[in-house]
Parts: sequence; structure tokens; C-alpha cells
Amino acid sequence: MAEDITTSTDNELQLDRITNKKKLLITAGVVLVLFLVIVISAVIFFSRDDGFDEELSAPLTTNALASNDSHVDANVNTGSALYVPMPRAFRFNVRGALRDRLVEIKVQLMVRGNQNDENTKKHIPLIESTLLKVFSQANADDLATSAGKVTLKQKSLTAVQKAMKEIAGNKTIEKVLFTGFVMQ
Repeated sequence: MAEDITTSTDNELQLDRITNKKKLLITAGVVLVLFLVIVISAVIFFSRDDGFDEELSAPLTTNALASNDSHVDANVNTGSALYVPMPRAFRFNVRGALRDRLVEIKVQLMVRGNQNDENTKKHIPLIESTLLKVFSQANADDLATSAGKVTLKQKSLTAVQKAMKEIAGNKTIEKVLFTGFVMQ
């Protein structure tokens, strides 16, 4: 009889150990699944493309419209606006006060008229080189602000128009648009 009692308590202890191991495995599995969901969500969130253009976020006044129109040159043909996407995003490092940052910018160029569209597409390597030179001179602390992004767009536009004027005879490009901007 004493043997039956010890055998039954031994069996109960073994069952308790087995159920504890199962509980531990289930808990570890749930924690692992939650961790994976959080990581995947973070990757999706930080790699999404908003298509947000900083200039559109600021309310435009009459003075702002006039200052934006000053970039449009008489050499830029009038006509329907055409958008020329750059074939790949620009990825580069910029220095900051505390640390260096990795920046990715997706760019589209606004041109007017079919001839300017063709000129722009023909000179994509020159435009990419010019934009990369301007982008690499940027500062991470400036790019963290919307004013810094607008300044970078203006510098980019000026540099690209200058390069196109030298090679094509006119400024060709009316606007540089950032359709994606990620800084890590």
C-alpha cells in the first residue's frame, strides 16, 4: 500500500513536470511569434513610401507662389507637366553632429513639353551624378527639418538646371520632387 502511494505521487510529479514543460514551450512560442510580428511591422513601417512632398505640406500664400515661380525660367517650355522618375533611389551617408545617418531619397523631375522630357531622359546619368553631388554635401541635422529638405530641393534644382543648360542649351527641368525620403 505504501508503494502504491509513492508510485502515484511519482506519476503526479512526472505529469506536473510534463505540463510545466508544455506551458514553457507554449509561452516561448507565443513570445517568439509576438517578437516576429513586431519586427515585421517595424520593417514595413520604416520602409514604406509615403510619396510625401514637403513643399505641399506648407500653406501657399501669394508670396510663396511668386517665389516658387521665380525658379521657372523662360527657357523652360510651356506645356503639360511631365514627370520623369529617376531609375533608382539615391542612397548615401551624411554627417550629423552626433552621428552619421543613412539617407534614401526617391526623386522625380517635373518638365514641360515632350522635347524637355526626351532631353531629361537622354541625360539621366548626368542628372544622377549632379544630384548625388548635391545630396552628399548635405548635413543630417539639416535634413531632419522640413526647411532643410526644401533647401536641399532648391540646391538640387539649381545644380541640375545649370548642368542641363551647359549640355542641352536650356534649363529643361522645372522642379525636383522628392517622392520618397527616409533617414535612419
